[in-house]
Amino acid sequence: MTLLSEIQVGTRAAWVPSAGRIAEWATAAYGSRRISAELAIRIVTPVESRRLNKTYRHMDKPTNVLSFPAGVALLKQQPQPLGDLAICAVVVTREARAQGKTLAAHWAHMVVHGTLHLMGYDHVKNADAQRMERLERRILRELGFSDPYLVSES
Repeated sequence: MTLLSEIQVGTRAAWVPSAGRIAEWATAAYGSRRISAELAIRIVTPVESRRLNKTYRHMDKPTNVLSFPAGVALLKQQPQPLGDLAICAVVVTREARAQGKTLAAHWAHMVVHGTLHLMGYDHVKNADAQRMERLERRILRELGFSDPYLVSES
């Protein structure tokens, strides 16, 4: 089945991949599930990211990606609502530079990472983190990107 994505760009402050690339990365994370789903991705400013992070995670700073799962879906509703992602372009750009990654590689990682969160994956416990990271590595390798957890020493 398919993953339908709505992409909203609420900033012009930094480089943002095309809606098609973002949808491709989210779809790769969703995989070949039997049920169609939809998600919304909003590209936000640091101010909006900080406000959302403070409101929902009680952390008073902008962050790279926030995920808001849709919760319990209606069984007959097609496509199933998966949830929403808020990605801060400025934070993603800053992190990519600090980690010696291309912007596309780090953006792909953030989209995949956030989409997996919407699907119920997390990294609170060590075993869950290892499982999620293995899956991220596999998905990103299939998309042509290197291991997102290897940071350049530049």
